[in-house]
Amino acid sequence: MRHGNKNNNLSRTASHRKALLMNLGCQLITYKRITTTLAKAKALRTYIEPLITKTKNTSSKEAIMHNHRIVFSYLNDKAAVKELFTVVAPKIAARPGGYTRIIKLGARVGDNAEIAMIELVDFNEIYGKGVSAAAEPAKKTRRAGGAKKKATEAAAEATDATVTDTPTEEKA
Repeated sequence: MRHGNKNNNLSRTASHRKALLMNLGCQLITYKRITTTLAKAKALRTYIEPLITKTKNTSSKEAIMHNHRIVFSYLNDKAAVKELFTVVAPKIAARPGGYTRIIKLGARVGDNAEIAMIELVDFNEIYGKGVSAAAEPAKKTRRAGGAKKKATEAAAEATDATVTDTPTEEKA
């Protein structure tokens, strides 16, 4: 029975699983998007999101250094940790969570394993620009007050017409 056993062991020993997630995490931070099996992607999400959350604490210099050391103990790659704190952290500063996205890609040809792409959400140029709620203008309502708006627009057009209808002197 597996009562209270929530993590996916991925058919590996603890040390092998730790090394696998460490390597996948470093590659995800470096390349912002990787393709792997669905089970590994789901395990990587639970491994990497708490580390990304640790980059957001900028209360004091000691806290920043402490979080650098904690993240380095999980990743063991100086370049990936530096990338995480200098490039990824400023982009995700306003996001309250959910830093990764898993997209299913289908089955692998050789062994029919389910393949998925895991990516950092804020680094996808296709989804990120048009979908952002902050970038979109506020939705216009269709409630009462439309007559007021039409009256103010008509008044503005009338003042523009009077300004442009003034005669100008021509030099001959």
